[in-house]
Amino acid sequence: MKLISQSLRTKLIFSFLIIIIFGGLLSLSFGYRLVKNTIISQAQAKVRHDLSSAWMVFNEELNNIKEIVSLTSARESIREDIKNNSQSILLKKLSRVREEHRLDILTLVDRKGIVIVRTRNPGVVGDDQSQDEIIKRALSKSAVSKPQIVPRDELLRENKDLADLAYMEFIPTPKAAPRLENRETSGMMLKVASPVLDENNNILAVLYGGILLNRNYDIVDRVKETVYKEEKYKGREIGTATIFQHDLRISTNVKNERNERAIGTRVSKEVSNAVLVEGKPWVDRAFVVNDWYITAYEPIRNINNEIIGILYVGMLERPYIDTTNRVMLAFTIMASLCVVFLLVILYFSTSRIINPLRNMVIATQEIAKGDLNLEVKVDSKDEIGDLADSFNKMIADLKSANEKLIDWGKTLEKKVKERTKELREAQAHLIQTEKLASLGKLAAGVAHEINNPLGGILIYSHLLLEDFDKESPYYNNLEKIVKETTRCKEIVKGLLEFARPKEPETTSSRVNELLDNALSLLESQSLFQNIRVGKQYSEDLPLITADNAQLQQVFMNIILNAADAMKGEGILTLRTSLDADGEYLIIDFTDTGPGIGEEDKKKIFDPFFTTKEAGQGTGLGLSISYSIVRKHQGTIEVQSELGKGATFTIKLPVSGEIQDE
Repeated sequence: MKLISQSLRTKLIFSFLIIIIFGGLLSLSFGYRLVKNTIISQAQAKVRHDLSSAWMVFNEELNNIKEIVSLTSARESIREDIKNNSQSILLKKLSRVREEHRLDILTLVDRKGIVIVRTRNPGVVGDDQSQDEIIKRALSKSAVSKPQIVPRDELLRENKDLADLAYMEFIPTPKAAPRLENRETSGMMLKVASPVLDENNNILAVLYGGILLNRNYDIVDRVKETVYKEEKYKGREIGTATIFQHDLRISTNVKNERNERAIGTRVSKEVSNAVLVEGKPWVDRAFVVNDWYITAYEPIRNINNEIIGILYVGMLERPYIDTTNRVMLAFTIMASLCVVFLLVILYFSTSRIINPLRNMVIATQEIAKGDLNLEVKVDSKDEIGDLADSFNKMIADLKSANEKLIDWGKTLEKKVKERTKELREAQAHLIQTEKLASLGKLAAGVAHEINNPLGGILIYSHLLLEDFDKESPYYNNLEKIVKETTRCKEIVKGLLEFARPKEPETTSSRVNELLDNALSLLESQSLFQNIRVGKQYSEDLPLITADNAQLQQVFMNIILNAADAMKGEGILTLRTSLDADGEYLIIDFTDTGPGIGEEDKKKIFDPFFTTKEAGQGTGLGLSISYSIVRKHQGTIEVQSELGKGATFTIKLPVSGEIQDE
């Protein structure tokens, strides 16, 4: 027994341990994903907001340049100097404006786009700038401000220093997309052009200026200072911002391994495809130079809506991963302590299960030997106690079942005899039914054979009745012969109709008209003088295929039965309708008679069954009606309660055909 208890204890502990470890690992895995996704999603929401702030700084710089150029072009003195062709004076004024506002270029072109004053390189004038998209739109009298890629030859015209700033050789960058070029010679500039108009709003010239973004760190450093407040993590700056010319970093505060600005490095292939090729924003983790960042990228577009670069902000991913790991480490330690604590509790709690089970094993062995008087005693009030109670109840049930088996053996013979008797009665009923069927056929034959003699008796009785005076003592006897012979003929006629119905003659029929015809044949009888007939016909009933004479016979039988039941006084309601599916016509006959009892309802359609007094009916009317309705693929039912009248309901198919029986 000791080995069994130890084995069970081991199984229980091992099973619970597997469940706890599996559940713990599953919970930790799910929890890690949930915590990480929550923290990363919050970081992504923040970086989206940071990108909006970066665009504000970017556009603010562009608007500042636009304001400087627009206000300068609107000055009266500039307009007069242009009219007077005072290029030297214009050069001094515009140079002072450029230096004061720290613009990289400030150049004036005439109304044809020919440079007349270049403040950064005064000796180079006369070149045509009319094909520049920004200047071309300014020549149409509207100020324009947009980022623009400026080729090297244009930068050289302005100043060789600008061309040198724009020149960059590509630095190999992990995960960057391959490019055929290995250097960049053009530059990205925030460029503004504003027209100079005379007093009649005619264009005199266009003034354009701008700031080269290559190796210009004002914007990206202002973004970092505004958004990230110089925050650091383990000696590294958390937040960074970058301006890309295509996929090349031209202005950034992202640092490389030498802790220098990563100018000349390139964006990853994944981001390049999404932003530069597909033109979509990118908000996700990305590899930036030498580490993973939570980033946000959006394309920079020129005046023709072409993508010429990317604006980026990003935060180091490491702080968020470390936060997630610290949270999950705390959860793991707590979960491990809980597992150890649960295993200790489980070890001691299994004794409360194993000891009662050991007692039940012993009891089971005794019961197997035939001792049904044994009882297991367990004091626990839990499932083990319930099991012991059930065990004891099982023993009691076994004893009771044994006694019942003995009793059942005694009563089984009695039940077999009773069942045999029922089978014999059923067989006798079946034989009787077959006899009645044969009798029906015989009755039909007899009726056919005596029909002609009855006709002869009836004819000669009428002739004799005409020969005698009503005062003759033979007159009453002859009259009774005529009456009873007529009744016999009606019975014979009913037998023939029941046993050998005539072949139907089908035609398209209107049920409402058939009902009216049946009523017209009966309403003149004295039985209907005090009966009020109510008609509730549906006017949109479809035609049916039926034998008009046979259906009219059915309707007359039911109407006459209703009149007899009401003893010539009451209300008869005829109602026609179409069922919900449109497949059956429904005809209801409702009377206010005394109703029909439950026993009579079961036999009401049986041949020769009648509730009328002897000599008042043959009991074949409803049987014949039932047969006719069945031949029309319909049904006839009766609903009634004693004292509440009766309702006969006939259902006929709309598209049915009469069946031969």
